[in-house]
Amino acid sequence: MDETDKNLLTLIQRELPIDKRPFQIIAENLFITEQEVLKRIDNLKKEGLIRRIGGIFNSKKLGYTSTLCAAKVPPSKVDCVAKIINSYDEITHNYIREGIYNMWFTVITYSQDNLCRIIEEIKVTTGLDDIISLPAVNLFKVKVALDLGGD
Repeated sequence: MDETDKNLLTLIQRELPIDKRPFQIIAENLFITEQEVLKRIDNLKKEGLIRRIGGIFNSKKLGYTSTLCAAKVPPSKVDCVAKIINSYDEITHNYIREGIYNMWFTVITYSQDNLCRIIEEIKVTTGLDDIISLPAVNLFKVKVALDLGGD
């Protein structure tokens, strides 16, 4: 990763310009072409340095409801259960952690009734009885932007 890549990563993690051509604006800031910005982003994705570029929305303000779920999944069923859970458009995250509750996933949907329906469907389809719903009581968002161009 060269200095231009570091500066590119610093810029895009802080704020992606809201424009028809946001990468053109970034390119101008870096004194390179828009095409080079896109190529560099593609390379950084291939290298695993960028996982995702996307917007973050306040789902509650948009009228949605959400919860974090934790499930006890036998190790032999992890792949099968993950496939079922990930088949729902309403699932935004799904990951494995150590501990008794080893699969954690987030559900975001348009109503509390639909949220409960999805969790119940997942229980029935996977055969898992122990899935707990942990809705947020207080919301804390911490924005981290690393300056990759510094020392």
